[in-house]
Amino acid sequence: MLVTTEAIRSYLPLQSPFGFGAADWTAFALGATGLAAIALLRPRPSVLEPILRRASTFLENRSLWFFFGLTLVLRLLLLPTHPVPIPSGADDFGYLLLGDTFAHGRLANPPNLNAAFFETVFVLQQPTYSSIFPPAQGMILALGQCIFGFPWAGVLLSMSLLVALCHWMLRGWLGPRWAGVGALLAVFSFGPLCAWMNCYWGGAPAAIAGCLVFGSLARLRHSQRQTYALIAGLGLGWHLLARPFETALLGLSVILFWAMFLRSGASGSRSWRQAALFATGLTPGIAILLLHSHAVTGDWTKLPYMLSREQYGVPTTFTFQANPIPARTLTLDQKNDYDAQVATHGDGRETLSRFTARLLFRLRFLRFFAPAPLYLALLFALWSLRRKAARSKETLWATATVALFLAGTGIYPYFYPHYIAALTSVLLLLTLIGLRAIRNPSEPRPSGSDRLAETNQYRGRSLTVAALKAWAAAWLFALCALQFTFWYSIQISGKPALILGPGRFETWDYLNFGDPQGRVSIDAKLRDADGKQLVFVRYSSTHGFVEWIDNPADIAGARVVRARDIGVSENLILIRRFPERTVWLLQPDLHPLQVRPYPYLLDDMMILPQSGPAPPSAPPVKPGKSNKVSDWLEDVK
Repeated sequence: MLVTTEAIRSYLPLQSPFGFGAADWTAFALGATGLAAIALLRPRPSVLEPILRRASTFLENRSLWFFFGLTLVLRLLLLPTHPVPIPSGADDFGYLLLGDTFAHGRLANPPNLNAAFFETVFVLQQPTYSSIFPPAQGMILALGQCIFGFPWAGVLLSMSLLVALCHWMLRGWLGPRWAGVGALLAVFSFGPLCAWMNCYWGGAPAAIAGCLVFGSLARLRHSQRQTYALIAGLGLGWHLLARPFETALLGLSVILFWAMFLRSGASGSRSWRQAALFATGLTPGIAILLLHSHAVTGDWTKLPYMLSREQYGVPTTFTFQANPIPARTLTLDQKNDYDAQVATHGDGRETLSRFTARLLFRLRFLRFFAPAPLYLALLFALWSLRRKAARSKETLWATATVALFLAGTGIYPYFYPHYIAALTSVLLLLTLIGLRAIRNPSEPRPSGSDRLAETNQYRGRSLTVAALKAWAAAWLFALCALQFTFWYSIQISGKPALILGPGRFETWDYLNFGDPQGRVSIDAKLRDADGKQLVFVRYSSTHGFVEWIDNPADIAGARVVRARDIGVSENLILIRRFPERTVWLLQPDLHPLQVRPYPYLLDDMMILPQSGPAPPSAPPVKPGKSNKVSDWLEDVK
């Protein structure tokens, strides 16, 4: 029985050592079997060659804006069944507060009166009312809110831009044909089905920064245009606004690239010009980060999450540091989050064995960036390192960059894919190098008299090798396309049995579907009520990680204000502050979920129980499986 249980668990993406779900194992097995069959059967190129020729012509003639529009349209087509994502976790609410703050034209909000009612996870109350997160994602959400009226529009546009910039980056390394192939693979992995597309705390900012940096570096090798150094600096500065710590790792990758590819070929004056332009591009990012930190914390060099660590003990420290001790009294949900982070951090001393085990566990997150069949291409890319050629040098740099990020983030106890989002385009590059190693003959052509003597023999052998490699590369790409088409067809069908049926065995594609937490019904009830609303949220002693205290930047002007239920007599303070509002009580931990008019009558200083029958509760929420990003987040935790 235990063996059977473990075998079933191996088909769950987060339990498998490779991060594979059942569909991934199937696609991987088909990929390996297909490569073996091609090697044995040796198919002729006559059937495949016209298809590849037309596909190559099509991809070579497409610009990056084609892939931008393709990603955008594919996600818009899903809106009838998967509408604008419902914010459903502390991360979502923290970033939405950040975006709303920027949309109001300020970097931080003044502290709240009666701040104890608004305490929640990942939000500072002193010295300002602000999110603890870096500003990049908030800027994207503010863009969507200001131009289109809803923050998720910024997410949609940024993810579409990410796919387009993957094409731009790859074109600098591999040329237009392979860049087109890579852009299609980016649509499959980072398009409409990606978790980053369907939440508010995704990895688009850091991934875009990686595309700008690595695409510019590739062009600096072969171009006299020094503006690429400026673009690389802008990319690094933008990454600083998204992932401050990982920016140091990205900077080390830039230094490594310079040492391997640029140092020997550049004159001293040219190197100085490139360095000056790079620093010029980096400066705006540094300035914005300093200004934001000062506005939120009052200290130019103290980031908001550093102040949060001092006050609330989260986010936790690096593995070689002791657990932080919160300086403030934590609410129930804040303590739950703090205890979870303490448990993940652990109290023991950091050792090499613990560090190694942590890295091995995180290898499964590679599946987020590459479909299962492309693992075979990655093996070919690593195999190509045996050659002493320029291509193997590129592979060595890309592999070293991936290893650098994995090792650098290994000193932090938590891990999510957006921590290493800057590697998005580099991992695509590695998979394409692997496909190219499969596609193109690796044997050197004969030369001189040997070429004359072996022409006929070599032509036949070259034709066979080229045909085999063309079939093999096309087979792996076709499997990726079929896997994406399969899941996309399920999602666009809108049939709950199909969408929820795969359940926990689904791959790393996650979209919002339905209303598993009952938020839509609650919001609809409050929206239909007349005037402004004040909602007291009462958690039970068994409350978990689902957050319900979320407010915009301007709490006083908000139509709906959510506040913590501190106690009947204390709540009177807030009720008197908002005298014109209808008062509600929300109890999210009850089953069914309940929201009802506040069950107390207020008579001057007296608080009396309300007489008469209790108002009806909200309609019960049907339990069921969900593939929401918030559920996946809690599984990871």
